[in-house]
Amino acid sequence: MKRTVAIVGGGPAGLRAAEVLAENPGLEIVLFDAKPSVGRKFLVAGRGGLNLTHSEPVEKFAGRYSGDPAVWQSLLADFDPQAMTRWVRSLGLDTYVGTSGRIFPEGNRSAELLRAWVRRIKSRGVQLRMRHRWGKIRREDHRWQLAFETPDGAAHFAAEAVVFALGGGSWPETGSDARWVEAFAAQQIALAPMEPANCGWEVDWPAAMLGRIEGRPLKNIAVRAGPAERTGELLVTRYGLEGGALYALGHELRRMKQPSLLIDFKPELREKNLVHKLGDIKKGEAFDRARNAWNLSDVCVALLERAGARTASVHQLVGLVKSYRLVLKGPRPLAEAISTAGGVRWAELDSHLMLRKMPGVFLAGEMIDWEAPTGGYLMQGCFATGTRAAAGVAGFLHPQKNPAG
Repeated sequence: MKRTVAIVGGGPAGLRAAEVLAENPGLEIVLFDAKPSVGRKFLVAGRGGLNLTHSEPVEKFAGRYSGDPAVWQSLLADFDPQAMTRWVRSLGLDTYVGTSGRIFPEGNRSAELLRAWVRRIKSRGVQLRMRHRWGKIRREDHRWQLAFETPDGAAHFAAEAVVFALGGGSWPETGSDARWVEAFAAQQIALAPMEPANCGWEVDWPAAMLGRIEGRPLKNIAVRAGPAERTGELLVTRYGLEGGALYALGHELRRMKQPSLLIDFKPELREKNLVHKLGDIKKGEAFDRARNAWNLSDVCVALLERAGARTASVHQLVGLVKSYRLVLKGPRPLAEAISTAGGVRWAELDSHLMLRKMPGVFLAGEMIDWEAPTGGYLMQGCFATGTRAAAGVAGFLHPQKNPAG
């Protein structure tokens, strides 16, 4: 008799868990999702190019994730960046490395990759049940009883093991709406508050200034928040700032009483180099000379003017350019974020990602309290946790084949 496994959530983590579990004979695997089709967040991620992972040495990967690096070293050992590229090739596509070291599928064909992935999962016997929104779980007769809402009314399913991969709270239109939080809290599962990660931050721009800078970038800068620093670029928006350099500092910014950035507009030049480029100048000429000598962008000029740079001395001007403090009001709403921080705390999980209070129930993906910057680390984390949860289920159901389970 086959043993039943339910996977709740059809995003990258849930699909990966289904794929791995389907390699185990003797299992009936049913994947549920609230939407009409699976992989919607996977496709959203592919709009600007599906960034699957990164080409940097794997030893650096664990440090990109929040939490204990040893945990991530272990998880990535199950499914590392090389495994990701092999996986893409196994589905009939190739990968390429972008200029920033990020790895993408050939031609950025995210829809084609997803179709091939779903075909494989189905061919291995996984059943997909769409338009099933999960609501409750309870233990009865040595099985987990799951209750769903469907267009045709209530539906129920009994499983000996369950993998939940319902995502965080970002991109709710894809089904990742964090409605599961209340149900898990009712099971006395400890959760860290959901917060936006990899998101824009709001700035109180003066209206007159905004007209000059909205939609324009700040390129080749270094940005610091607390002890963390990133290089890259920022984009000025109507409400504040966006950009990869900012996203990577979100973890530090959320912990600051008054979040602010220190911007180095010329990280490639030391203070003495900036002074040397100005040459001999008369009093009051520093700013006008610096605009050309330092090749300051229009956005940089506007920000410096706001800080009183026109009347600054050379020493003060160099200080502003190398350490410009920009106060932030707060992050953009969770629904707009690329990813989510917070979720089920690691202490609630064993090394197989099984809930200690609910034997046979495993978690994967952004439901767990972790975050990582953009650059392929998010997708890699979802695949790694999906792989670990699936292996945990197999060990739980067949402990004789996996004593560690």
